[in-house]
Amino acid sequence: MDRALEFAPACHRFKILKAECLAMLGRYPEAQSVASDILRMDSTNADALYVRGLCLYYEDCIEKAVQFFVQALRMAPDHEKACVACRNAKALKAKKEDGNKAFKEGNYKLAYELYTEALGIDPNNIKTNAKLYCNRGTVNSKLRKLDDAIEDCTSAVKLDDTYIKAYLRRAQCYMDTEQYEEAVRDYEKVYQTEKTKEHKQLLKNAQMELKKSQRKDYYKILGVDKNASEDEIKKAYRKRALMHHPDRHSGASAEVQKEEEKKFKEVGEAFTILSDPKKKTRYDSGQDLDEEGMNMGDFDANNIFKAFFGGPGGFSFEASGPGNFFFQFG
Repeated sequence: MDRALEFAPACHRFKILKAECLAMLGRYPEAQSVASDILRMDSTNADALYVRGLCLYYEDCIEKAVQFFVQALRMAPDHEKACVACRNAKALKAKKEDGNKAFKEGNYKLAYELYTEALGIDPNNIKTNAKLYCNRGTVNSKLRKLDDAIEDCTSAVKLDDTYIKAYLRRAQCYMDTEQYEEAVRDYEKVYQTEKTKEHKQLLKNAQMELKKSQRKDYYKILGVDKNASEDEIKKAYRKRALMHHPDRHSGASAEVQKEEEKKFKEVGEAFTILSDPKKKTRYDSGQDLDEEGMNMGDFDANNIFKAFFGGPGGFSFEASGPGNFFFQFG
């Protein structure tokens, strides 16, 4: 069209075709400028009204877009492109609004269905579809379908890589599924784009959880919840220490003995940290225990065991038959 306009620079038809091409390429300001120039000279030009509407439609200003499409159809009732665009815009707006209503009412299943139907209306409307994917991702997160939520948010940012809300939603889902590296990556993207205190704190929290995830999980080693009481921690240690004590596995293969000895030591480590309020607080907050001079490689798990059960040799395992043991207290 540029080449055609070199020969006929005043031709409105050529200008409008160029504007429509620009709109389809996503170059909306340029397309709007061309269409607006024509409308200043001819306010009844249906093609120019259609292009103005098309730009607004693809920029997710659907309500305003419909007004231009309706105007175009008043000027040219048989304008096929304006007719199709107007129909799509109205359908998209209605489905999205119905989905939003269902979501607000807590009807997540219906909201999911409506957002899915909306996504099938016009694959070319990138910005609106990005929002629909993000909305559906939010629905999936409410339904605890976190992998599906992550997939939807990924689809959203593929369509619009500047869509902060989709990155934030995906990052939260990554946090909920303990994929902390991915969460940090998304929060870094968000903070680079919008350096707010809130985004900085979200990034800091994700980085802390990542750091914590890379250490031994002492709660998991003892088999207790993170909110376990002091008594629950003691009971868990008693159970796990007896289960993995080397004396209990003296008749096993060298490989099994080595593995059980390792587990016995880890159980001792876990109890040492979680039974000490100060160390537990540092551990829970993600701080380095070594800063406190607590080198976990220096302690003796047997000493902890003896101290817990009382006396220097107050506890032993005795075999009562093949594969059977009873506990003997001194």
